[in-house]
Amino acid sequence: MMHHPQTGNGPSAGLYARIYQAVAGIPRGRVSSYGRIAKITGGCTARQVGYALSALSDESDVPWQRVVNSRGRISARSGGDSHQLQRWLLEDEGVKFGPGDAIDMGRFGWPDAALPSSASRDLCDA
Repeated sequence: MMHHPQTGNGPSAGLYARIYQAVAGIPRGRVSSYGRIAKITGGCTARQVGYALSALSDESDVPWQRVVNSRGRISARSGGDSHQLQRWLLEDEGVKFGPGDAIDMGRFGWPDAALPSSASRDLCDA
């Protein structure tokens, strides 16, 4: 996966900050999808959320592990073992993996389906 700059004055700097703010809002023991974070953030795609998360430094406190694909699975990455680290981190938070290593998005997904879309959008307006 390509690494994109997370700092600087480029057009992605503000977008990445908004993505990180949305991801930081995911509570411990819950997960969200790249697509949901993109929708909450606005003006970006699920792929851009992935790029932003891949650009995080090792020292970052953004809970990147709480973002999975829309099927509730950890997305495969090229090289490294970050997918195993992601699973361990999620399991440590109480997230359970079911058949096919999928997370039940109805149980662990955030925001809840019942959450009004305007409420989730407000997370990025602060």
